Amino acid sequence: MSNYREIAWQGLWKNNPGLVQLLGLCPLLAVTATVTNALGLGVATMLVLIFSNILVSLVRDFVPKEIRIPVFVMIIAALVTTVQLLINAYAYGLYLSLGIFLPLIVTNCVIIGRAEAFASRNTPAKAAFDGLMMGLGFTAVLVVLGAVREILSQGTLFAGADQLLGSWAANMTIQIWHVDTSFLLAMLPPGAFLAMGFLIALKNVIDTKLQEKQPTAEQQEIARARITKVN
Repeated sequence: MSNYREIAWQGLWKNNPGLVQLLGLCPLLAVTATVTNALGLGVATMLVLIFSNILVSLVRDFVPKEIRIPVFVMIIAALVTTVQLLINAYAYGLYLSLGIFLPLIVTNCVIIGRAEAFASRNTPAKAAFDGLMMGLGFTAVLVVLGAVREILSQGTLFAGADQLLGSWAANMTIQIWHVDTSFLLAMLPPGAFLAMGFLIALKNVIDTKLQEKQPTAEQQEIARARITKVN
């Protein structure tokens, strides 16, 4: 259980693909103009992460080390094609919005990195859980970045949700405030780059505060000595 807890902590916070590893920055900066686009690409990436990790873990003992990377890329490419066709069939509006960034999931360093660093060395269950946590961490960064950019540029949240969830979600758009002229910087990749910098800075501040609250090695030694003396 503690092992799975550590995997979750690594994927969601400590080793987050977007905030710490700084992988997959191309879609992070280009697609996150709205929450809908961010969530759609995040879910697609997470599905590919989970199933590629499972498949890589299953075949790891049968693939020679010399050709493991090409085999991993073939597995990822097949899964990306499957996800792309599903989105094309069931969420065509989102498919058009994401454009080239859907097939580019194949080149996302997050996926190939987890296949090589974790899935190829662990059981399918742990590999699937790692893919889920890394995918959730990556999706969370996408959604937060998309929310910040959408609010600043359009004053809304969940605009175009029907593209992802269907016609019933057409009324899900939340109007935060009325915008006469869109904030162009927030809509463009440079705005995403600035927002990303603020998110990374915020995470660093939180990590520093958490580290300050943790007892030092000297304090832990004193506490152990007191407990030993009492006993």
